[in-house]
Amino acid sequence: QVQLVESGGGVVQAGGSLRLSCLAPANIFRVSVMAWYRQAPGKERERVAVISIFGSANYDGPAKGRFTISRDNAGNTVNLQMNNLEPEDTAVYYCNAYGAPGTYWGQGTQVTVSS
Repeated sequence: QVQLVESGGGVVQAGGSLRLSCLAPANIFRVSVMAWYRQAPGKERERVAVISIFGSANYDGPAKGRFTISRDNAGNTVNLQMNNLEPEDTAVYYCNAYGAPGTYWGQGTQVTVSS
């Protein structure tokens, strides 16, 4: 069973920062587009940011200008640096890998932003 392992979630005050990381198996990571999604209580899961195999990044609405996605090809890790966090960013954040081997999800990491 393929495992994507997220870390870095926690509780932070509004305006603060958190850095999420996701470790993937090398054979998956090297051929996959990597992304971060989030799901807030009572809401659908939404994509936050995505990065191609070659490092090209794109961001979805709430993440623009505040979040930065990056990938460490040597460490098979995708990171999400989140700055200027807002209470509306409170959610479970999921790592996603999409490519030829298939689509895989992590177990999620909770991010809570207090006002």
